[in-house]
This record gives sequence, C-alpha cells and structure tokens, in this order.
Amino acid sequence: MSPRTWLPTLMTAALLPLLAHAAPERDFNSEEGSVKVSTLAEGLRNPWAMAFLPDGQGILVSERAGNLRMVSPEGKVGPPLGGVPEVWAEGQGGLLDVLLSPTFKQDRMVYLSYAEGGGDGGTAGTAVGRGRLSRDNAKLEDFNVIFRQQPKLSSGNHFGSRLVFDRDGYLFIALGENNQRPTSQDLDKLQGKVVRILPDGTVPKDNPFVGRDNVRPEIWSFGHRNQQGAALNPWTGELWTHEHGPRGGDEINIPKPGKNYGWPIATHGINYSLMPIPEAKGEHVDGMVDPHHVWEKSPAISGMAFYDNPRFKPWDHSLFIGALAAQELIRLELKGDKVVHEERLLGELKARIRDVRVGPDGYLYLLTDERDGALLKVGLDL
Repeated sequence: MSPRTWLPTLMTAALLPLLAHAAPERDFNSEEGSVKVSTLAEGLRNPWAMAFLPDGQGILVSERAGNLRMVSPEGKVGPPLGGVPEVWAEGQGGLLDVLLSPTFKQDRMVYLSYAEGGGDGGTAGTAVGRGRLSRDNAKLEDFNVIFRQQPKLSSGNHFGSRLVFDRDGYLFIALGENNQRPTSQDLDKLQGKVVRILPDGTVPKDNPFVGRDNVRPEIWSFGHRNQQGAALNPWTGELWTHEHGPRGGDEINIPKPGKNYGWPIATHGINYSLMPIPEAKGEHVDGMVDPHHVWEKSPAISGMAFYDNPRFKPWDHSLFIGALAAQELIRLELKGDKVVHEERLLGELKARIRDVRVGPDGYLYLLTDERDGALLKVGLDL
C-alpha cells in the first residue's frame, strides 16, 4: 500500500466561534504584550489530548480515566462517546492521545492511543487503534487496534504517547520506555521508540530496519525515554518530538530514520534519588544523536504545537510546549530549526499544562491536567 499526500489542514479559520458565556478573561504579562486567557470548559477529568473537528463541530477531548468527550463550540462538555476501547487506567496509563485522519471529512476516522493491559504479571503497554466517528458524533464505530507496543512492560509509567501524521500520510507514534531503561536500546522491543506505520497499521517497506533479523520493523528511531510531545514542523515537514528526562535532561529531538537518541546511555539527567543513571556514560556519546534542545532542569514537558497562524504575528515561528511540574506554558522562539529564545508564560495560573494545540482560529488551546481539568483559550491582546 502506498501512502498518499494529504492536505495538512482539515479545518477552516471559522471552526470555533467566540463563546457567549465564557468565563471572564484573565490578563497575564508577556514579552509580546498582554496574554488573555479564558476558560472554555471545565469539569474534565485529567484531560490528556484534544482534536478539532472540522466546520465548527467542536473538539474531541480524551480523559485519562478512559472517556472521550465532545466539547461543543459553546463550551458544553458532552457525555462519554460510545465505542471507545477499554483502557488500563493505572498510574500514568489510560486514554491518551486523539488524532483525526488527514482525510477525516471523507472517512471520519479517529485515532486513539491508550494504555492496554494483558502483559505478564499485570503489566501494560501502549496501543493505538482507530474507529469511525458516527454522524451524530455520539460514538466510534468499528474500532480496531492497528498497533501494540510489545512486550508489555509498564507497571504504570512511561507510556508516551503522541500521534502525528506527516505530509505523506505516514503515522508516527512517539512511545515511552515503560520506565524500563535499557529497553530503549533494544531493537527487538518497542519501548522508547518512535515508530512509523501506515494508517491501517501496515509497516512501510522503506522503514530503516525492515528486513533486519530480530529487529522490530516498525521502528523509525530509538533511544528515547518518555515522549509526551510530538508535532510536524509546518515549515520543513519534519517530525519533532520531546521527552521527559529523569531528574533533569528534558529534551527536544528531530528523529531521523535509524538514529539512536541515547537514553539511557547519553543523558543530561540523574536519577530521582540524586544518584547517577547506572548505564549513563555522559551527556554526549559517540554514535548517538545529541538533543536538539535540552533543559538541564526538567519542566516536565507535555504537548507541543508550532505556531503558524497569521492571527498573532508576534508568535510567528514559535514552538509552544506545556509544562507539568513547572506549571507554565513554554514559548520557544525559532530561527529556522534553531531555538534562539525561551519565554515562560502563565505561571500565575499554577496549572499543570498537559496539551497544547493551535486552533484553526489562531488561538492557543490548553488542557490542564487536574481531576477537575479545564480547556483554556489563549491569545494576545493586539
């Protein structure tokens, strides 16, 4: 099966109208002027990811406990959708990313990543499946699994996982290493990898390890830790990912086919116990790719969005990333691929920011990872 080139934009700028009953806006200072934040929806239970439906239909939001909900353009949180798979909602596991097919208007396919049980000793791993959103937006029909992380090694940690389609229709899955450090270097396992498959789960024939004995052919790159951010660079078409370091060493990578990104042999971090990582040989190790960008002190990053909308020109060529531990929105100013400046925003909210997306209207949309989580709308006062 050959991939097709799909249009990267599914939605029009008129997708999400202003909400008549939205909570009052709050103003926060920034280098580019006043940032205005309004709450679109509340009462979401540990929301993890969002996807904008075309033509103003609303936003799909995943909750880690296992529910997929529709948030209407007016901010109303709907009941759980039917047809969502059972998830392993333990520790960091549960229902994770949500992504629309690049041809959603024709096929209405929705992709989900989630933690799936069934491993030896009660362990779990990341799975990805897809189903067709019903015409009434009430359920996923004919849901089927297209990918399973093997073996299942997580006792509750480090599932990843973000989903990205590239311009040619390949599906990338950014996976965690299940908190099992050495597995990131094991090519017969799917822990700590970026994998690349076709929309139906088929392995592309030009993947870098296809035909190698005792190597998983899905693997695109390896040596990753716990990847919770991934996005396609709109100016180059390249995949960018980011991952949690241990204590220090959160990093951004631009994964290339067949390359090794170091974990746990090359790292800027140490163990949470303040002891060195046992396998670590330094921050740079020959034959392994250094991080594209690194934080020596971990913000605990999650979610990633390139800003490529003309609405707020001061944010042009910025990369926005949520921070869980730091409870901030990070703005990285880019010149080409190079990070030339960093700004921390919205720290006054004291909110764990789990996901960041640019809406088709040019506003930023954030999910806060709380038991009573919120969907926020963020823009500049120009």
